[in-house]
Amino acid sequence: MTSPTPDEEAGSSRAGMRRVLAMYGPAVFAGALATRATDPVVAEIAGDFGTTAAHAALLGTAYTLPFAFVQPILGPVADAVGKRRIVTICVCLLSLMLAASAVAASLGWLMVFRALSGAAAGGMMPLTLAIMADAVPLKDRQVALSRMLVFGISGQIAGGAIAGPVAAIAGWRGMIVLCAVAAVVGAVALIAASRSAPAEPRTRYDPVVAARRYRSILANPSAIPLYATVAVEGGLVFGSFPFLAPLLIERGIGGTTEAGLAIGAFGAGGLAYAAMARPLLVRFGPANVVRLGGVLGCAALLGFAVAPALWVAVAAGFLLGNAFYMIHNAIQTRATELSPQFRGSAVSLHAFSFFTGQSLGPVTFGLGAATVGLGVSLGAAALLLLLLAWLLARRPA
Repeated sequence: MTSPTPDEEAGSSRAGMRRVLAMYGPAVFAGALATRATDPVVAEIAGDFGTTAAHAALLGTAYTLPFAFVQPILGPVADAVGKRRIVTICVCLLSLMLAASAVAASLGWLMVFRALSGAAAGGMMPLTLAIMADAVPLKDRQVALSRMLVFGISGQIAGGAIAGPVAAIAGWRGMIVLCAVAAVVGAVALIAASRSAPAEPRTRYDPVVAARRYRSILANPSAIPLYATVAVEGGLVFGSFPFLAPLLIERGIGGTTEAGLAIGAFGAGGLAYAAMARPLLVRFGPANVVRLGGVLGCAALLGFAVAPALWVAVAAGFLLGNAFYMIHNAIQTRATELSPQFRGSAVSLHAFSFFTGQSLGPVTFGLGAATVGLGVSLGAAALLLLLLAWLLARRPA
């Protein structure tokens, strides 16, 4: 039997990438849409329930913290019973929890349903990245992962950009209903595509074996530094988002809708990176792309810190989206190779670290805003992100 030619290998790689994108892309979009859906409407939710914006901003943490904490369980379960099965179950649960969020009678119940929504969403994007890594060889993987990010980024754009206008028409509950509908669409698309997909191998889940897998992954000398890096990155980049609307209101340059534009611009910046990923990586190499991401991210956070006009905040959001995905794409690619045999577990640990950092970000920025001010906190985050990128570039994907 002859070995496949380079053209045949490239064609097989592209076919595998397209198949994964078609099956899992709508579910990834739905999870991303729900993640950022409450950030631009924090002020409205706070007014509806008679609380402060700082308290309502914790809805972001309520979503992302369970997303993080469920990862150590979902990863080994998916490795045992099948990644596709777990993704399908999770997107169905997400649609139910979002529907419950839309009819929550108090902020407390909304927090509970947001937390359950986050736990359900935790079984989608991380496992989908592992599925993509299974389907695409390493030499094409960074580009393939950037294509899957398009669905996540598009969801973030929609979540940020349309939350304000939808809330103006149907209230913040209407935005949550829209998220639930998107999750139903993702579930239907995945279930329909799974009918023609080959059956997944299935074994018994053993928590002792799962613990051994995690020990073997963490024994890799690259694992702990990589997971720490992505945790810090998540907090630095996303921690400020719930405070953008209050910041713009305080400066008299906008409100909920305008904050949604800035967050939507973040997603647009990510799409711009996804479109440029291949030529950027070929021309400059992974290390220099990460360094460029650090410079752009520093400039973006400083832009938020001093923004005297709305266009500055929107431009900063666009730059931050570019920067984040330049850095994060490199981290993701490295995470998929920490343990090729137990990729679901390795990528789930990556997601656990990232969303733990992301969930603590609003808390940290909230403390900073109450002590030294949000502008100073953003300036410190800008310098830390630059330093983080420079350190990561020393060991690029």
